[in-house]
Amino acid sequence: MAISRANRRRDRERRVRAAFSGGQVEAALDLLELLELAWHDCYEEISPSEEIIDDVLLLSGGSMDKLVKAAKLAVLDWRDLKVAADAARRPPT
Repeated sequence: MAISRANRRRDRERRVRAAFSGGQVEAALDLLELLELAWHDCYEEISPSEEIIDDVLLLSGGSMDKLVKAAKLAVLDWRDLKVAADAARRPPT
C-alpha cells in the first residue's frame, strides 16, 4: 500500500515537534521532504526508512544546522549515519 508524502509528513510531525522548537518544526519537516527526494534519486526508494529518519532527528539534537548535516550524511552514506547514531545512543563511560 502506497503512502503519500503528505501522509509521511503528518506521521513524522509528532517526532519533529519533540525535537525542534515551534518555529522550526515546519522547516525541519520541509528538510525531511528534501531528504526523501534526494534519497529517491540516490537509492531509487521512495523514502528512507523510519529508522533512518529517527537517526537523522537524533543527530540533529534540535539544531537545524545539525539536521542539515545529518540529512546529507544519510544520503551520502547511511551506514555512517547509523554508526554516528549508535554512538550517540551509547551512555558515556
